[in-house]
Formats: sequence, structure tokens, C-alpha cells
Amino acid sequence: MRLFFILFALFLAISCFSPPVMAETQWNVGLSVDKEGIRNFNLSIGKYYQVPEQEVMVVRERGFRDEELPVIFFLATRARVAPGIIIDLRRRGLSWLDITLHFGLGPEIYYVPVQDAKVGPPYGKAYGYYKKHPKHEWGKIALADDDVVNLVNLKFISEYHGYAPENVMKMRAEGKDFITIHEAVYKEGKYKQAKKYEEDDNFAKVKKGKGNGKDKSKGKGKK
Repeated sequence: MRLFFILFALFLAISCFSPPVMAETQWNVGLSVDKEGIRNFNLSIGKYYQVPEQEVMVVRERGFRDEELPVIFFLATRARVAPGIIIDLRRRGLSWLDITLHFGLGPEIYYVPVQDAKVGPPYGKAYGYYKKHPKHEWGKIALADDDVVNLVNLKFISEYHGYAPENVMKMRAEGKDFITIHEAVYKEGKYKQAKKYEEDDNFAKVKKGKGNGKDKSKGKGKK
């Protein structure tokens, strides 16, 4: 009987501790899939806002979502304050717009010029106001936190990569998050860069070959 209770207790212990180990393994696998994309996103933030990668990681570790990081550094840059000041104000419960106004800035700083006449969700509401009202009235626009996040990431990704903001908007409308959007734009840029390097290299080789051929023909003519 005693052996039975020992075996039963052992079974319960295994049952209790096994699921978390499995869950942790699955979580780590999921993390490894997205790790490169997150790292590329954070590296681009650092380069665009001219801050060390380590500083971006420190802010991220303070509990902010990846898509909020560009907002923190954007506001810190525009207000000319340390990112920590933006973080403290945010943790006091201020909205992104409240923080914007706190530094004497206005909603116009979030506007990104686009070519398309029609702008769909999640940008439609903000752009609808921007387009229907003269610029001197843009200070009255009430941007929600999600609006600010969407606009800042649109500005960051399109300007840093020299990518059409309309295309970023399209991917966002399809439900893609900004890590996924950034990775797609980043890889497209890398592909174009590699392709251009290959074409330039081939062109240089062809040009060099033609040059050598001309030299040879001239030599024969002289003889």
C-alpha cells in the first residue's frame, strides 16, 4: 500500500510539471522563428533615431510592445528629451496624444503625405480629418493611442527604407503587424541591393571585356 502511494505521488508530480516544460519548449520555438524579425526591427529603430541598439533593448525590457518603441523615440526626438521622460509620462497614465501636447507639439507631427486619394482602415479616420480640415485646424484632431502607433510606424518604416507609405498602409490593412511589415520591406530592400550589386558587377565585367577587345583590335591594326 505504501508503495502504491509513493508511485501515485510520483505520477502527480510528473503530471504537474510536464505541461509547463512542454509549453516553454513550444514558446521558445515560436520565439526563435520571430527573433530575427524583432532584432531587425530594433536595429532599424536604433539607426533611424540614432540611438544605440542597447538603448532600444532597455526600453523594450521595460514592458513596452515592439510597435510602441518607435513612438517613444519619435516623441523623445521631437521633444528633445531623454526617452526615459517619455516612458515616465506614459506610465503615469498619459495617452500618446497627451504626451505630445505636454511638450507643446501637435497632431500634425504624425502626418505622412500619401498619393492615394482613398485611405482605408486603420488610417481612414485620421487621414479623413487631415484631408477635410485645413492645416491650422489639425491641432484639434483627437488621435487615439492606436492611431499614433499606426502613424509613427508608417512614418518610420517608409522613411527609413525609402518605401512607399501606401504599400505599408496596404499591408497594415491586411492585418499584418509592424514586425511582419518591416521584415517584408527589409528583405525586399536587401534583395534589390543584392540584385543591383550583381548587375553592377556584371556590367563592370562586360565593360572590362569590351575594353580589352578594343585594345587588341587596335593593336592588330597597327601591325
